[in-house]
Amino acid sequence: MKEIKVLGTGCAKCTKTVDVIAKIANELNIAVHVIKETDLKVIMGYGVMTTPAVIIDEVNVHSGSIPSRQDIEVWLQK
Repeated sequence: MKEIKVLGTGCAKCTKTVDVIAKIANELNIAVHVIKETDLKVIMGYGVMTTPAVIIDEVNVHSGSIPSRQDIEVWLQK
């Protein structure tokens, strides 16, 4: 099971990112554990300067916007 963290302070883009990732994972029948991380100390610990940021298995794969469906599918299928 992949652990996916969405880093952000709770903005609409961050919430949408969590929802989109969970929806696509469900459609593809891929087990994921999505965590919405809002703690600024944790976010800064990843060196993230723009949110939302997506961390998969402790690797920053995206930041600054809602990721595309194509990108999410690639990340989930790795």
